Amino acid sequence: MYNVFADTIVVTHFLFIAFVICGGLLVIRWPRMAIVHLPAAIWGAAMEILGWVCPLTPLENHFRNLAGNSVYSGDFIVRYLIPLIYPEHLTTTIQQFLGGMVIVVNVIIYIIAIRKQISLRDRY
Repeated sequence: MYNVFADTIVVTHFLFIAFVICGGLLVIRWPRMAIVHLPAAIWGAAMEILGWVCPLTPLENHFRNLAGNSVYSGDFIVRYLIPLIYPEHLTTTIQQFLGGMVIVVNVIIYIIAIRKQISLRDRY
């Protein structure tokens, strides 16, 4: 059962990261989604830029340990995403760049969302 908990945390973690990166696209369609997305995007960018470890990582490790599996050091991104997307040698500079990209992508998306809302408002 502990493995199921740990795996559920991994899936949740991945979905949260996807929401941080792409959730602004939902704001274009549903502007009120910004209430949920902005804090998530700020949190995600801060985690990367400041090098914090997400609380989900120790929780996942806790359940892996209870299940008798080995745990890992570092954070979710280092463990699961970096080996898939980025080179083997992750540096603080690369993590800060990734956090900056979260900010840039979301600023662009929010500009689009705001322009859309202004356009809709001007029509009526």
